[in-house]
Amino acid sequence: MAKKKAASQPFNIMIVGQSGRLEYEAVLFMASLNAMSPDFAGRVIVAEPQPGDRWDNDPRMSDDIRAVLTDMGAEVVPFESRHFGQSYPYGNKIEGLSILPAGEPFVFFDTDTIITGDLMSVPFDFDRPSASMKREGTWPEEELYWPGYTAIWKSLYDKFGLEGFEDTLDLSQPDEYWQRYMYFNAGWFFGADPAAFGERFLEYALAVRDDRPDTMVVQSIDPWLDQIVLPLVIHSFGGGRPGPELDGLDGDITCHWRLLPLFYARESDHAVAVMEEVTAPNKVKKWLKQYNAFKRLIFQGRGQKLRAMFDRNDLPVKEKQIRNRIKSAGFWIR
Repeated sequence: MAKKKAASQPFNIMIVGQSGRLEYEAVLFMASLNAMSPDFAGRVIVAEPQPGDRWDNDPRMSDDIRAVLTDMGAEVVPFESRHFGQSYPYGNKIEGLSILPAGEPFVFFDTDTIITGDLMSVPFDFDRPSASMKREGTWPEEELYWPGYTAIWKSLYDKFGLEGFEDTLDLSQPDEYWQRYMYFNAGWFFGADPAAFGERFLEYALAVRDDRPDTMVVQSIDPWLDQIVLPLVIHSFGGGRPGPELDGLDGDITCHWRLLPLFYARESDHAVAVMEEVTAPNKVKKWLKQYNAFKRLIFQGRGQKLRAMFDRNDLPVKEKQIRNRIKSAGFWIR
């Protein structure tokens, strides 16, 4: 078996740390990174939103968790929520990019991600940004009086003067089928310069939020705004869909688990083994068990009971079906 090509250059990682669920997920992310990718050579920057007019409550992590993350090798860096905050917390990943070192390649991960392999083996091409394809056809939504996928997506490219819309189409997919159009999950994305990437991400997001094209008048953009705009940003920097060299992301090297009940239901045996291994040490467990879902599903063994309900080779087609089965069995814990 050929040896995997090493990453061509060092890069920084950004995750968002916030009070509540995200701060515990950040500890889990760091535990998995340190265990599974001990040779990671870059900085891990935890972007922490600060209290202000955009937040109803203080979004900062607890002092204890902040100290734990620092001990694990992360850097907690504050940022101001000037445009989103409480009204659209997914905007953290947009505004938080402003704190990363300009001109240094970066990879953003949602905190509900674990590292399950050697991240340094991923051959990122930072001059060709890309993002996660682990998504469903959540946007745009088919409506009775809507102009269709092509009209909506093309109007967005036209709004920002982006050429080459036709080049973004996957012609192996039928016309007016959602997978024909470039659409990402924003669970991970990367680029060469976080300052330029973040500035454009913010510009496009605000423009769509405040002055959407007429084709989108019946479309909801909450919570999809970041995923609506991300393909446009990536295309503007010469990027596109990830190639096979990035298969380890959402594969053997990372797992965007999202919600713990869904993780136990559908993710690989390897990912589950890594999750339970990296959370076992007392120095990690003592913090994670403070969060109810981790305590009950990981440490009290309910996740394994949930897992036994599903055949990974024959899962329900729709996520909603998986959720309903979990809820019916009383294992839906968030």
